[in-house]
Amino acid sequence: MFKNVKELIEKCDNEHKAIHEVMLEQEMSVSGLTREEVYAYMDKNLQTMEHALEEGLNGVSSKTGLTGGDAVLIKRYLATGQALSGVTLLDAVSKAVATNEVNAAMGKICATPTAGSAGVVPGVLFGLEPRLHPTRRDMLNFLLTAGAFGFVVANNASISGAAGGCQAEVGSAAAMAAAATVELAGGTPQQSAEAFAICLKNMLGLVCDPVAGLVEVPCVKRNAAGASNAIVSADMALAGVTSRIPTDEVIEAMYKIGQTMPSALRETGRGGLAGTPTGQRLKQQIFGD
Repeated sequence: MFKNVKELIEKCDNEHKAIHEVMLEQEMSVSGLTREEVYAYMDKNLQTMEHALEEGLNGVSSKTGLTGGDAVLIKRYLATGQALSGVTLLDAVSKAVATNEVNAAMGKICATPTAGSAGVVPGVLFGLEPRLHPTRRDMLNFLLTAGAFGFVVANNASISGAAGGCQAEVGSAAAMAAAATVELAGGTPQQSAEAFAICLKNMLGLVCDPVAGLVEVPCVKRNAAGASNAIVSADMALAGVTSRIPTDEVIEAMYKIGQTMPSALRETGRGGLAGTPTGQRLKQQIFGD
């Protein structure tokens, strides 16, 4: 069993296995499930992701009216052919937003690793589908690879906004997606680790400041940022760019930053954007005095 990214990559290299294979074997060992049973379980998660983003792309709105409809706007803009950031990236963004809008609208999503960051991994995966043409098994392996890195973060740092800020939620999700993207695109385990580190470094210090304490503003749009960050970080790693700070040290840095972050900036809805005049007005408008 691996405990950190260094051990994960060493195991991959020594046994000549992909990251998803190592994670699959670990899951089988811990759960007692067979290989096909693990894949069947993951396929249910993948179906949930697929249904959520389809629902979001058709248009949803939250009970509060704070969020909803942005995925549709991005989808329409993408169809004009005028997107500055490119088709693959913006398609992933639209699907990340769609998924998180469904979460805000109390729909069914798959937490990856949390509900507030649930749009990033599926957004990236389904955004890459038209470009990389993965098989269903490839897509399940993408989730296993993302899960391997999520496992390390959850056990060595935090995936909770209340404990470590949004860097621990959207930051972790984006880094997980970046690592899985590298493997899906044919990169090495070490390149996956580099992509993870590059991506997470870009989101260190990101606070959790939900307006009115709801997982809507700015959470939905941060999923968009996470998805784009993941794809760019994966491209950098595939190009040969490396992180000067080892992946496990980046994870440790995130944990320490979260520990020193003021409570007002850790999901309490008191600081950051939640504490702005408009943020306070929206809170009063929703909940009253």
